[in-house]
Amino acid sequence: MSHTVLPRTRTVLPRTRTVLPRTGPAPAPRGRIGAGFSPVPHRYHLYLRAGCPRSQQVTDALAALGPAGSITATVLGPDPRGAEYTALRLAYEATGHHFDGALTVPALVDTWSGRVVSDHTPDILDDLRFLAGHPAFRTVA
Repeated sequence: MSHTVLPRTRTVLPRTRTVLPRTGPAPAPRGRIGAGFSPVPHRYHLYLRAGCPRSQQVTDALAALGPAGSITATVLGPDPRGAEYTALRLAYEATGHHFDGALTVPALVDTWSGRVVSDHTPDILDDLRFLAGHPAFRTVA
């Protein structure tokens, strides 16, 4: 029995880049420190807005609980084209591919991964309480 050997052919697909539309709304970032994000001093950054009651709650909790020396914060200015808005947009885009939603504050960002951990105020307040009681944060000056 003889076998016929066919020449190898290669299929070349066109190099077009198609951006697929989002099939649903971007999921809300609802990560938690201690569950997926480790409690490490100087790792987290807060984005806040002046005059925002929820941002004020987070600011007050940060000052009262004590980890303020190990968590940095940025207060967004009035110009949405400012660098701080760009940084926050990049954090949301790192969190959800093709993120096209609104930027929400307060937002807790993991500076190691560049992703938004959470923009849910009760979760952020709980995470700040958790960090304040964590041994690594008690020794930070």
